[in-house]
Amino acid sequence: MNKEYELNDMVQMKKPHPCGENRWKIIRMGMDIRIKCDGCGHSVLIPRKKFESKLKKILVKAAQED
Repeated sequence: MNKEYELNDMVQMKKPHPCGENRWKIIRMGMDIRIKCDGCGHSVLIPRKKFESKLKKILVKAAQED
């Protein structure tokens, strides 16, 4: 499953964060992806493969700056 996600996109994961929020912002991309909870601000670093399997959908695309 190849989903087009970029830095600063708001995404929804399959499981919500323990704080109750299910919106995450991608704040770092590389071999691992760091996502930040939109509710409490907690950030999590997860391997790209695991991120792709747990990603449900992209909620808001990052604004394109041209």
